[in-house]
Amino acid sequence: MSNKMWGGRFSERPDEIMEEINVSIDVDRHLFAQDIAASKAHAAMLASQGIITASDAKNIGKGLDTILSEIGKGDFTFKRALEDIHMNVESRLSELIGPAAGRLHTARSRNDQVATDFRLYVRDVLDETDAALATFQAALVNRALEHAATVMPGFTHLQTAQPVTFGHHLLAYVEMAARDRGRFQDARKRLNESPLGAAALAGTSFPIDRHATAKALGFDRPMANSLDAVSDRDFVLETLSAASICAVHMSRFAEEIVIWTSPLVGLIRLSDKFTTGSSIMPQKRNPDAAELVRAKTGRVIGALNGLLIVMKGLPLAYQKDMQEDKQGAMEGFAALSLAIRAMTGMVRDLVPDEAKMKAAAGEGYATATDLADWLVRTLKMPFREAHHVTGRIVAKAAEGGVALHELPLEDMQAVEPKITKDVLGVLSVESSVKSRTSFGGTAPKNVAAQAKAWAKRLEKERKSG
Repeated sequence: MSNKMWGGRFSERPDEIMEEINVSIDVDRHLFAQDIAASKAHAAMLASQGIITASDAKNIGKGLDTILSEIGKGDFTFKRALEDIHMNVESRLSELIGPAAGRLHTARSRNDQVATDFRLYVRDVLDETDAALATFQAALVNRALEHAATVMPGFTHLQTAQPVTFGHHLLAYVEMAARDRGRFQDARKRLNESPLGAAALAGTSFPIDRHATAKALGFDRPMANSLDAVSDRDFVLETLSAASICAVHMSRFAEEIVIWTSPLVGLIRLSDKFTTGSSIMPQKRNPDAAELVRAKTGRVIGALNGLLIVMKGLPLAYQKDMQEDKQGAMEGFAALSLAIRAMTGMVRDLVPDEAKMKAAAGEGYATATDLADWLVRTLKMPFREAHHVTGRIVAKAAEGGVALHELPLEDMQAVEPKITKDVLGVLSVESSVKSRTSFGGTAPKNVAAQAKAWAKRLEKERKSG
């Protein structure tokens, strides 16, 4: 017996293996809300255009509302034999309202259905991700304002470089998240065109109004080419690309948390809320939340790579390969969502060890650049010469086993006689960070101003959103 939903051409049932490889309901059942919304818009348009009766459209709408309620309550039985969400909804609709259900599929195909459903789904993901990132930014901004003057070591090559403030470091991730949000917003603009009504690939001979269904579903316009409408998955690729970059940002921050919480470093602490213990070592406090954020980046990047590989050789228009566009993407989006929420929680939870941060900021002769800058500014020395002189002074401090600001003035003068006691005023870590007043610099007043500006911007977004 053939499949009653599409089997007029077929007289035998598919092989069990064929059914197994062909079925997608286990994944696309997550599109039920989008599928029903698109079907309601399509039915209303068909009635408006006189293609189906108003009575049939009304019954279809009521039936679809019933199905939506059943699925929401967990009372709906998804049948794998019906392959996908579209067939499952249509079959149940037929049970509810009879033959009128068959009119719903007039002037559309599963090809434009799934393209529409998935666009609606990804659009929802984009909106949810933007909101999550805004919350992440707000958490960072609050902590940055709190620690605008908390001195910590800044690193290059994971070596102590120059003193910065903890607030300044946190604001760097606010900027990264802003770029992430910009990429997601750009992706949303390009996504927001409707494939519905493109039918299988060539459009339809029925007098449909694609602009009406596009408007009903919140799209800016219908897609202009029916072939492109059913075969495009750029919207998923672009969203996954932006998600991958965002996940990398989360992973970088997570890696820093892993390093900073190590007892060997000890710059911050996390509470029991975001750490776990060991089954054998009672003393352990492991930063597992951060480690898992770091790992979930692989899922997001993997989803992007997987879909790129699926799409790379497909001719126009729709190919069954494209059924594989959803599972990896959905898992990648879920992984990113969880990572952002976990990072937000850790930002709120972490407690910096301010004394240890300050001590670490001065290690490794971190204010050497301040000495070189003083030589340039005060003695009018060319920077390259100042760099050389400073290097010799640092060598003397290293020989004596003392910090740069602890090196006797006469030892400095032995290298450069023109150095005066005024130089001692620039060699502390506090003086160093206070001096970095250039736009975007780490001076506490800069950090406080930037944090306040971000707080104001985020609050304005929240009120207008």
